[in-house]
Amino acid sequence: MSTSLNVEDLIDEAGFGPYQLLILLLCFLVMFLDGYDLAAVAYIVPSLMEQWGLSKPQLGQALSAALFGLAIGALLAGPLADRLGRKPALLWSVLLFGLGSLITAWADSLSVLTVYRLLTGIGLGAALPNTITLLSEYAPARHRAMLVSAMLCGFPLGAGAGGLCAGWLLPLYGWPSLMLLGGIVPLLLCLLLAWKMPESVRYLVARQASTERIRRILQRISRHPGLAGAQHFSLGEQQHTPANSSWREVLSQPWTMGTLLLWLCCFMSMLIYYMGVNWMPLLLKEAGLSLQQFSLISALFPIGGGVGSIVVGWLMGRHESNKVLAGTYLAAGVLAWVVGNSVGQGEQGWLLGSLVFFMGFASGGGQSALSSMAAGFYPTHCRATGVGSMLGVGRFGAISGVLLGAELLRQQMAPGVIFSALFWPAALITLCLMLKYRHYHRQPRLQTSQRQA
Repeated sequence: MSTSLNVEDLIDEAGFGPYQLLILLLCFLVMFLDGYDLAAVAYIVPSLMEQWGLSKPQLGQALSAALFGLAIGALLAGPLADRLGRKPALLWSVLLFGLGSLITAWADSLSVLTVYRLLTGIGLGAALPNTITLLSEYAPARHRAMLVSAMLCGFPLGAGAGGLCAGWLLPLYGWPSLMLLGGIVPLLLCLLLAWKMPESVRYLVARQASTERIRRILQRISRHPGLAGAQHFSLGEQQHTPANSSWREVLSQPWTMGTLLLWLCCFMSMLIYYMGVNWMPLLLKEAGLSLQQFSLISALFPIGGGVGSIVVGWLMGRHESNKVLAGTYLAAGVLAWVVGNSVGQGEQGWLLGSLVFFMGFASGGGQSALSSMAAGFYPTHCRATGVGSMLGVGRFGAISGVLLGAELLRQQMAPGVIFSALFWPAALITLCLMLKYRHYHRQPRLQTSQRQA
């Protein structure tokens, strides 16, 4: 007698085990190297300006190319992963940013550097949605948000490693050494990924891969007694072979409303976070803080984001995710407003540091949680495109945050007013998340099939 087993139920019942831990560690390493590359480039800027005789605006051309590459990579990665598989798309993305970083070490002009950084950025941008999608498809529903958030902590840790390596390598071997290290290690990681990283088992079921291949993977996750005799595997969601491209799928019913709301949320979220990360030191300096004060307080913002990623992810696994995230962003907006008022009143001590930490906790934690929310919202056949498109749109929010901060400073707007103004994009995110909850809460069938939506 043939038996059929639901893959999502098997993963949820088995919980988080050693096999998923291996996948988490591999995805964490990808994010670690992603963070290393973006941070390392910032440390080679002074050397390039000195050796090539460049001004800051000229070098900004090459550095901004990577930002646009991040957006392009995120937008392209999803359809590629939905068509070819999560593992091939991830391998190609790591290979691309590894090669891009490697050849950057031999760049000898501004135009060549710009092209190399664009290619590297495309690889870096493609890696993020693929790691999120692959990990989320192996994660039990109740742990998904926390595991994705834990993986994303690799990015700031990698950025910190970039700074440490710069302090050691630059005086001894010059700026190319940082790029060589940032290229060789990802290429070695590609070999490890090809050897140890499995294809997404949910993707294999959706693509009707061989039963034996699916069974071998599931046997490393679950001890279910029916696995050995199962003749068919299914997903909790409705399975079908889409007639449209994955891009059309995420923009068609019933996903249209959620897609547009997630795009707007991610755009505004990255605007808030990257405006804070890039301009907070200068804003605090303009407010009258000393070098030691604004350096320490500014560092609390991304640190808070790392802590918030874990805590918000944990809360989302235990409560309704839209409500948790809406409350998180409302708190981020209120904290931004309070930070603005504190700066305006001349606060420079531990109170301001605490407020900045919790502002980073809410805004950074919310940004990580948005990614896991998107991964839970879409069905398997278009999940990578849904996550990638949201992050691609969000990257333009990051670019806008950097440019908006520069323009507000050029207009000589008071630092306290700039901080307080961040309340409005945070309030808009809160509204969008509650609209998403109300819209999909009325569709029980969709809620059943899309866990953690």
